Amino acid sequence: MNRRDSTLLWLLMSQWPGISRKALRGLLSLVPEPCQILALDDSDCLSAGVQSSWLQARNDYLRGLASPLQERAVHQCESLKALGGYLVCLGAADYPALLAEIPDPPPGLFYCGDASLLASPQIAMVGSRHATRAGLELAESFAAELAQRGLCISSGLAYGVDAASHRGALRVQGKTIAVLGTGLDVVYPRRNEGLYQQIATEGLLVSEFPPGSPPRREQFPQRNRVISGLSLGVLVVEAAVRSGSLITARFALEQGREVFAIPGSIHNPQARGCHRLIREGACLVESVEDIVQAWVAWLPAALEDLPAGSARAPSHPEHLSEHEQRLLAALGFEPWPLDLLAQSLGMSVDKLLPGLLELQMEGWVEQQGPCWLRCR
Repeated sequence: MNRRDSTLLWLLMSQWPGISRKALRGLLSLVPEPCQILALDDSDCLSAGVQSSWLQARNDYLRGLASPLQERAVHQCESLKALGGYLVCLGAADYPALLAEIPDPPPGLFYCGDASLLASPQIAMVGSRHATRAGLELAESFAAELAQRGLCISSGLAYGVDAASHRGALRVQGKTIAVLGTGLDVVYPRRNEGLYQQIATEGLLVSEFPPGSPPRREQFPQRNRVISGLSLGVLVVEAAVRSGSLITARFALEQGREVFAIPGSIHNPQARGCHRLIREGACLVESVEDIVQAWVAWLPAALEDLPAGSARAPSHPEHLSEHEQRLLAALGFEPWPLDLLAQSLGMSVDKLLPGLLELQMEGWVEQQGPCWLRCR
């Protein structure tokens, strides 16, 4: 049986009624190849966890009876082929070794792009979809330097920190993996279509969901366990207390992975999730060196020859007035409530606002609700 026929059979078997991820893993533990599942005794299949409805569908298939799912599976297989995508099942030699170790590994992974990245040392980078501009710049710069140090950057192609992390790696010709919460052929969010196409060409797209799977709320936590499972650890850049990024961090802890978090201002709601992680034992990260030192044994030998970089190099706007320079220095890169900023500078809000608005027009600061922050 060739690879495409095997993929079509997997798409059928994994979507017949009465099957679960756990049952699929049980079936794969009994035979070395997915196609050999067809030859298993009914009793073995039931012991693996399938239900009688799945057995009925399998036996109908063996008798040559048409399945109502056949047409859909054929279409899914054609979509995967059109993408240049493939399937790898748990137990295969090229299934990612780290992912196979987690408590709930996907029985099958669909992928498109550079498959060698599945075996590369990876760090997952996650964070808020509504990150501050400073948070986005931080994510991109950290991703770029980590990629230069030999790590593949894994994330989820979402708005915000995810997209910035992918872009940071690509900007320095580094490697990146996007783990999708949809089928490989479904671009979500649509705004990231250009990034999706670039990763398909220069990196790797991965999904456990069959082609054509639309975005569903319950699929994204499933996706998060794969992001952390593929990686040596997870770096959280910005995250609110209730955040999908914290779900990824919890998966990482359950999987025995390291969790890193970048602290932020106490006034920034997008930093509170990171602060919670740090209180619970995550490694506080102030520079890429904090991660490199934890993982030096995993990185390529070329690491030793690379100079230590800075994840953020603030610009020095000499042309600004002394008053504007003072405002910029007081703000920093974290959100500050206007009244606290005024108090720290010993100035009234009325005197502050004109300078802030001028800096905003020049692109040096931004306003977020009642707070202001430097953005470059």
